[in-house]
Amino acid sequence: MIDFEPLFRSCTRASHVKRLHALLVVAGTFPSNFVSTRLLNLYAHLGDVCSSLSVFGQIKAKDSYAWNSMVSAYVRNGYLNEAAEMFRQFVLTSGLRPDVYTFPPVIKACRDVVNGKKLHSCVLKLGFQSDVFVAASLVHMYTRFGFLNIARNLFDEMPCKDLGSWNAMISGYCQNGDADGAMSVLDSMRLEGVKMDSVTVCSLLPICAQRNDLTSGMLIHLYVIKHGLEFDMFVNNALINMYAKFGLLSIAQWIFDGMGERDLVSWNSLVAAYEQNDDPATAFGFFRKMQENGVKPDILTLVSLAPVVGGMSDSLNGKSVHSFVVRRGWMVQNVALGNAIMDMYAKLGIMDYARKVFEELPVRDVISWNTLITGYAQNGLASEAIEVYETMEEHQEEVVLNQGTWVAAISAYSSMGAVKQGMRVHGAVIKNNISSDVYVGTCLIDMYGKCGEIDDAMKMFLQVPRDTSVPWNAIISCHGIHGHGKEALAIFEKMQAEGVKPDHITFVALLSACSHSGMVDEGQRWFQSMQEEFAIKPGLKHFGCMVDLLGRAGHLEKAYDLIKSMPFRPDSTIWGALLGACKIHGNVEMGAVASKQLFEVDSENTGYYVLLSNIFANVGKWEGVKVVRSLARDRGLKKTPGWSSIEVNGSIDVFYMGNRSHPRSDEIYQQLRILTAKIKSVGYVPDYRDVLQDVEDDEKDDILASHSERLAIAFGIISTPPKTALRIFKNLRVCGDCHTATKLISSVTQREIIVRDSNRFHHFRGGACSCGDYW
Repeated sequence: MIDFEPLFRSCTRASHVKRLHALLVVAGTFPSNFVSTRLLNLYAHLGDVCSSLSVFGQIKAKDSYAWNSMVSAYVRNGYLNEAAEMFRQFVLTSGLRPDVYTFPPVIKACRDVVNGKKLHSCVLKLGFQSDVFVAASLVHMYTRFGFLNIARNLFDEMPCKDLGSWNAMISGYCQNGDADGAMSVLDSMRLEGVKMDSVTVCSLLPICAQRNDLTSGMLIHLYVIKHGLEFDMFVNNALINMYAKFGLLSIAQWIFDGMGERDLVSWNSLVAAYEQNDDPATAFGFFRKMQENGVKPDILTLVSLAPVVGGMSDSLNGKSVHSFVVRRGWMVQNVALGNAIMDMYAKLGIMDYARKVFEELPVRDVISWNTLITGYAQNGLASEAIEVYETMEEHQEEVVLNQGTWVAAISAYSSMGAVKQGMRVHGAVIKNNISSDVYVGTCLIDMYGKCGEIDDAMKMFLQVPRDTSVPWNAIISCHGIHGHGKEALAIFEKMQAEGVKPDHITFVALLSACSHSGMVDEGQRWFQSMQEEFAIKPGLKHFGCMVDLLGRAGHLEKAYDLIKSMPFRPDSTIWGALLGACKIHGNVEMGAVASKQLFEVDSENTGYYVLLSNIFANVGKWEGVKVVRSLARDRGLKKTPGWSSIEVNGSIDVFYMGNRSHPRSDEIYQQLRILTAKIKSVGYVPDYRDVLQDVEDDEKDDILASHSERLAIAFGIISTPPKTALRIFKNLRVCGDCHTATKLISSVTQREIIVRDSNRFHHFRGGACSCGDYW
């Protein structure tokens, strides 16, 4: 007689089972219910549900074990509708009574809470509610659909709880984002002396990160080591993810290095850890090591890799990642991956490709739309961002706008200075009851501040929760760009008085405010205090603010000495700040030093070539201008065109220098001639230093008069009633001649003219500017 037990245990493939199946038929053993059902389960375990069903159909006298096994076979392989139908047939046609083994799999197959409640009623009717496995299945089902109160009541009423029951309740709280609930169950579990296993640990570690509770996370890690769970691969993966969330990459790396066995999740976790902590180069290095170790990437690998490549500004590898995804058809399968590829192209500044990916997505979720809007806004394409947002509004039946949508839209409107349209979004935010959300509220503070409505920004600031530094940083920054340095310092002092701890962003905003207001002594004092009193090490942005502060005030040598004393290599923002100061003060020699360094660290930024060209032009060194322009041209660089926008009657008009395509162009230029004549009569003399072409004086007059902000001002004057305030938004720094001209225009027209350039706000009123000619 053949001993079939070893044969059953040796089957590792469906083809092996088919051979065993044939042998059983030949041996005449197959008709046995027990053997048939065991064969059914083996097929199901190896993913061959069709063969399981075939075996099930050949069982003549089906018992409860056979029915339960077929239901489980469907559930195990993800055929939930078929599992529900098999259960229905069991109840209606078999003449048998379901038992306690029937309900756990069929409860797992529920697709909605209505059917779940029907099964719950059936459990109560048959008296199975006290069975630990059935009760745990019901707990898991209710938590899956978000009914935590019902689940907790069921859990508390269980006369006997096994570890699976505790895990089901803890996992339910974790999946629904209720960290406190999960921790309360853990406390009860400890009181009853039940030990955690790997499932408990893997559920709790993400919650520790969510609560920002590193202490609990490290205590769980100690428990893992004490109870021998540190050799569990799933636990180690969860630990890597938790420490990454806290930014403790050295510990995450130590855990990874100590793992005896690693799977794809382990590598994905480490790549994601470095990506989430803004270290794309190391993340990409581990991706390479992953390939060297023969581990093939999956969709989740690429979801992490795409932002890594974007963060490295590596367009070549970006396109390679995209091609890799397309060849495998993963974009069709996974919208999250499509969104990651869009975000990658947005970070690379290739918005045409990002838009193409968006349009090719077979399914677009709210994140797809948000990613495209944010991408346009971050790349300075506010008009395109607004256009996508308005299109998204028209598709609200297909996609529901959320917090991320409004944050992206508000950012776009603030870039354009479209305060009225921004207020419309504010209305939608209020309608959806999220105006008190700290992130949305902070964006609204930023929007009102950047649109020149500093009072409305303050009102918004007083409406949002202020227990974190986020809204404080925003309002300090708003006052800074308006040149209200003293007010920014007063708010910072109030922030400390209310017990809110400043962070590194707070000091960037504060130092920037000091720079815009010429508060050199105060800026230097807080830069020192930041390090000594608040133990915050200055980063590149802090040094950039200090170089700007000193350079703008004319202390170019001090600014240069500060750069040389930096503990790390200066980047383009540092040298750019010094070059900008050299332009303001006409220091050609130091400008050449700064530009040489700039072209080494960022040779592709057109703005720096323009700045150096301006320095040479201002002192009449036209040969130097030609050399710089030739260098930029040889590198294929083009100057970013200057534009100014103005919002009139709810619509935004954008003007470029010398542009005559506007429908009211003739009226605009006529108004410019009138304004130029008026301001000349009160003492205006054109400043030819801001003309960067070596041409005759009359041509220089025309060039200055057709700068984009003057076109916008002229359009505003002919389009609005007398004495109406005008708000102009400019993508570049306002030139000295336009600054002088706008002061005089505000006087002769008796209008307030608010101009926001790339650096700050200028409030022109009665022939004076709020910046005090310091910008």
